Amino acid sequence: MSSPAPSPSALPTADRALNVLQRVWGYPAFRGVQGEIIEQVVEGGNALVLMPTGGGKSLCYQLPSLLRQGVGVVVSPLIALMKDQVDTLRQNGVRAAYLNSTLTAPEARAVEDALQRGELDLLYVAPERLLLPRTLDLLGSAPVALFAIDEAHCVSQWGHDFRPEYQQLGVLPQRFPHIPRVALTATADDRTRADMKSVLHLHDAPEFISSFDRPNIQYRVMLKSSPKTQLVEFIREEHGAGSAGGDAGIVYCLSRKSVEDTAKWLQAQGIAAVAYHAGLSPRERSHAQERFLNEEGLIVVATVAFGMGIDKPNVRFVAHLDLPKSMEGYYQETGRAGRDGLPSTAWMVYGLSDVVNVRRMLAQSDAPEDVKRVESAKLDALLTYCETAACRRQTLLSYFGETLREPCGNCDTCLTPPQARDMTREAQMALSAVVRTGNRFGAAHITDVLLGKETERIVALGHHQLPTFGVGTAHDDRTWRSVLRQLVSLGYLAADDHYGLNATPKSRALLKGETRLQLREDALIAQTSTRKKEKRSRQAPVDAQDAPLFEALRQWRLERARSLAVPPYVIFSDATLKTITELKPSSHASLGTVSGVGQRKLADYGDEVLQVVRDNATLRDGGRGARLETPQERGLQNNQTILGLLKKSSAQATALLPGLPEQVAPDAEVVAALGALRQELAREEEVSAFVVYPNAALNALATRQPRTLDDLRGMPGLGEKRIQAYGERILDAIATALDG
Repeated sequence: MSSPAPSPSALPTADRALNVLQRVWGYPAFRGVQGEIIEQVVEGGNALVLMPTGGGKSLCYQLPSLLRQGVGVVVSPLIALMKDQVDTLRQNGVRAAYLNSTLTAPEARAVEDALQRGELDLLYVAPERLLLPRTLDLLGSAPVALFAIDEAHCVSQWGHDFRPEYQQLGVLPQRFPHIPRVALTATADDRTRADMKSVLHLHDAPEFISSFDRPNIQYRVMLKSSPKTQLVEFIREEHGAGSAGGDAGIVYCLSRKSVEDTAKWLQAQGIAAVAYHAGLSPRERSHAQERFLNEEGLIVVATVAFGMGIDKPNVRFVAHLDLPKSMEGYYQETGRAGRDGLPSTAWMVYGLSDVVNVRRMLAQSDAPEDVKRVESAKLDALLTYCETAACRRQTLLSYFGETLREPCGNCDTCLTPPQARDMTREAQMALSAVVRTGNRFGAAHITDVLLGKETERIVALGHHQLPTFGVGTAHDDRTWRSVLRQLVSLGYLAADDHYGLNATPKSRALLKGETRLQLREDALIAQTSTRKKEKRSRQAPVDAQDAPLFEALRQWRLERARSLAVPPYVIFSDATLKTITELKPSSHASLGTVSGVGQRKLADYGDEVLQVVRDNATLRDGGRGARLETPQERGLQNNQTILGLLKKSSAQATALLPGLPEQVAPDAEVVAALGALRQELAREEEVSAFVVYPNAALNALATRQPRTLDDLRGMPGLGEKRIQAYGERILDAIATALDG
């Protein structure tokens, strides 16, 4: 027999991290570069992390804090984010706390005392609080595992959420030079990234850049006609507003007045909505945010003051009634939809007035000219995204330096491709009309000139005598509004403070015929309501037959969350409830295989969840209480082939089972015995055989032939949960096969 497996503390960092991931968070594996980042930080290295919203950034510092000695100190910009993450961590059995202005003096002292006694795994603190001499001295006397700077783009004036206090965080590498630092953000261009490295002294830190693609989000942009009516139609048709099980969403508006008007409009239509903007009192903002986090199906209408750090995973849509200021802002805001990976929508309406307003706000800004130039380029990129006839996801990812080889098939331009055609002549007509009328009239007046309308104003100004009067009668006013909007978006026209249009230097080549211009036809964008209903039905998270169980689990979750005074998603995410609904577990062991169900949550909620599943099964069975056949159980027949392979010789098993290396020949009888046990456990727990333990674990077990529970620890594919659930029976099967 081989020597016993090493103890957990002697395992490689990657194996230790995976064990903690499975035990505490209940996730089977890391996503993307998470594992690499965690290994880097656990072993004492610094890191710069760019990962999309919902990509799992927080795990990259939370998990290393559990593996390193001391407390992980997280610099976080928002009080709401701190409370949210601390609530979630405590539900997972992690010792977490925060220091901010919401605590009373005795509460703050209690946290400080726990820190000094070494009773905390993670401490969240605002940058202002961290920079106080008292706090820095406190951290200097406590064992600190790492510093995590969340939303690290805030250090840069080039970032979209610049916060001056973040620039003072350079004190961390000065006072704590040997403690690893990890800076994390969802979006950062080259300039912002350079500032992050400079301020936080991360010049030599490796950069970990995840894909910016969020394939579960469907991106859509529509022309603005009657925005509030369009919004209500979108919400009702696709997100169940006003019905049981309606979706949570965020609606962004540019001004405070628009926020309040839109929230009142939604409320008048019977849709649960609340307003949020910086002009409200702190108490009103706090109340609105608490409602959004704790209620199901509530919609928050907000300015960009709302959202950074919001971890609510089941936001099913983000809508923009006004144009954002940059691609970074748009990406950050839309990224708050679908953090749980389930289908979600990024929906926006915009028109010429949006383009004019944002450009005018930029021109009137007090920012230095170099900043204005950068912001103008970012706005241009956003307008290109709005006007594109190509795949929106390809355009969005390209901005962040990422290539998507094929169109995504999940954006409006893929689902309903618009037409783009040469409209050079029309563009020349429009530009000529603008120039000949004096470069000072708005789009409505220019359109009337092109269509040859002898309005009182046109006649009074003598514009009916211009060569451009009536040259555009081959098109309707909607087409001309589209042409003018796209000319402004593309920089051929600019608008003054009074929305008057003027031709830019860029337009000269177009007027002279030295360049051609392709524009998109907007007629294909504005679909009728009937067509929308045919194309866009609400994407339910589960099949219709499973919907009653899913809603029963959501209701249980809501009641449980209220009893604990935490947001519902802190208990379980929608994605976890979806898996439970599909699996229909009947035991703790089976429920423990669900992603998102760690040991602590299994102990706290396992009995209640299983009772909800049983009650729903009884109702579906007409009260007879018969057990429902699960998809996993129906699929067990497919595993009989694997069982047959396991009974062959070790050489055959090595060749035929994936994951068994050729150079090692595990004992054939142990392979067969463990395969048979795996099938038996799968039937008992109503899961796929490979959920019980994978082939890699079977191979290691048959090769090392462990005899004690301690021997099982450190085996590939066997976390603490699996050892507790199946360890004794695995050992019995091995002993029987070897000893007869």
